[in-house]
Amino acid sequence: MARQKKTPLSERPLWQQINWPQSILLAITPVMALYGILTTELQFKTFIFSLVYYVISALGITAGYHRYYSHRSYQASLPYQVYIMLAGTASVQGSILWWSRDHRVHHRFTDTEKDPYNAKRGFIWSHIGWMLYKKDSTVIGRAEVDDLEADPIVMFQHNYYVPLALFMSFILPTLVAGILWGDWKGGYYYVGIARLVFVHHATFCINSLAHWIGDASFDDKLSPRDYILTALITMGEGYHNFHHEFPQDYRNAIKFFQYDPTKWFIYACSLVGLTYDLKIFPDNEVRKGELLMKEKNLNKVRATINWGVPIETLPVISFEQYQKECDGGKRWLLIDGVVHDVEVFMHEHPGGIKYIRAYIGKDSTAAFGGQVYDHSNAARNLMSSMRVARVSQ
Repeated sequence: MARQKKTPLSERPLWQQINWPQSILLAITPVMALYGILTTELQFKTFIFSLVYYVISALGITAGYHRYYSHRSYQASLPYQVYIMLAGTASVQGSILWWSRDHRVHHRFTDTEKDPYNAKRGFIWSHIGWMLYKKDSTVIGRAEVDDLEADPIVMFQHNYYVPLALFMSFILPTLVAGILWGDWKGGYYYVGIARLVFVHHATFCINSLAHWIGDASFDDKLSPRDYILTALITMGEGYHNFHHEFPQDYRNAIKFFQYDPTKWFIYACSLVGLTYDLKIFPDNEVRKGELLMKEKNLNKVRATINWGVPIETLPVISFEQYQKECDGGKRWLLIDGVVHDVEVFMHEHPGGIKYIRAYIGKDSTAAFGGQVYDHSNAARNLMSSMRVARVSQ
C-alpha cells in the first residue's frame, strides 16, 4: 500500500501550524505578571530576590545552555553542570537538548530558511514569532547533538523537563519568599512570573536585536552585530558578530571595557575549579578579522572620495612639452613627475602667488618637499585633484 504524502506544514490550517503550548505560555505570562504587579505590593526583600533570581536564571541560559552546552566553549565539573542545568531550567525556554539543537542549527544555517530564528524574516519573527509556530521538518536544518544525548544530566532534564521547570521557575521562588519572609504572593508574581517575562525577552533579544543593530566588527557576510545596548540587555551576549565568527570562544566581549558578565562568571568559576579549559580563539586570528573589516569599511569610504585622476591613466608628455605648454600660458607645476594645473588655485595659495609663479614650467618637487616649504598631506591631497599629465622619465 502506497504511503500517503504528508501535507507541508505551511499548507495546513493556521490552527494546526501554531505551537500551542509555547504560544499560551508566552501570551499568558505577561498578562499574569501585569496582574500581579497591579494587585500585589512589592516588598524590598522580594525585589532583591527577584533581581538575584533573574541573574541566576539568565546566566543559566547564557553561560549554561548557550556557551557550555551549545558551543562547548569550556569544560565544567559535575556540581557546576547540575547547578547550571537547574538555573537554565528556571528560565523556562525548553530543555537543553531542544534549545541547543536549535542553536547549533542557527549557527550552521544562519540567515537561511533552515535557520529557525532566520533574521531575514523580520525582527518579530526572530524575537518571538519562530516559537509560536511548529517547525516544518521538511525545511528546518539539522545539527549533531550526539554529545548531548550521551550526557546523563541533559537527558534527565529533557525527560523530566515540565516538572523541573514548574518547580524551578514558579514553586521554588514562591517557597523561598513565603517561608523566609512571608511574601507568598510576591514570590509567585514577582520572582516567578514577572522575572520570567524579563528573562524571556532579554534572551530573545540575542536572536533579534543582536542581528538587527550594531557593528559588523569581524565579518559583514551575515546579520550578527556587536552592540553595547544588546550586551547590557542580554548579560553580555551583545557582541554577537564576534560570537558568530568565533563561536567556541567562551567570551563574547574581548576588550576589558566591554560588558560581558557571563564571561566574568565563567572565569570566576574557573578560579575555584568549577570550570576549566576555557577556550580562547588565537588573538592573532581575531585581530586579522578585525583588521580586514576595518580595511573593508575604509575602502567603502574611500570609494566615496574624489582622489583625482589616477596617475597611471594620465597622458604622458615630455619635459620639453611641459615647458612649451607653460611658455604658451599654461599655469602648470611639475611635482614628483606629475603635472598639476594651478590656474585657479595659485590665487588662493596660502604662501602667496609669487612662489607658484616662480616655479611655473620648472620641476618644483624639491621646493614642494621642503626646500622652500615641506607641504602637508592636506596640500598633497588637494594637489591630486589638479593632475593633468605626467612627464616621461
